[in-house]
Amino acid sequence: MVSGSAQYGLPDWKEDYLDMNLLDYIIQDAYILVPVLYVIGIFLKRTPKVPDWLIPWILTGLGMIGAFFLSGMKLSGILQGVLVAGVTVFANQLYKQTTNRQ
Repeated sequence: MVSGSAQYGLPDWKEDYLDMNLLDYIIQDAYILVPVLYVIGIFLKRTPKVPDWLIPWILTGLGMIGAFFLSGMKLSGILQGVLVAGVTVFANQLYKQTTNRQ
């Protein structure tokens, strides 16, 4: 059996990109923000005065604020918030694209 990047026919330097897991970069304390932001996103989606394009931006801002406080008010909390919001929006898109196939 072929292992690593040879399995995909890619150069060795690209092997690290295939093994990357986004959740490895998020601190454990910030995991709670994913379902919280998801529920907030559902409420925002059902609010008629909030345009759809604005929802990811609102979730990113809220994620940054929440992770900033959860991480002990460190500057890295802002990056954690962006990652958490990204996971939330990505999960929502996976759900929508899988259930709404045409």
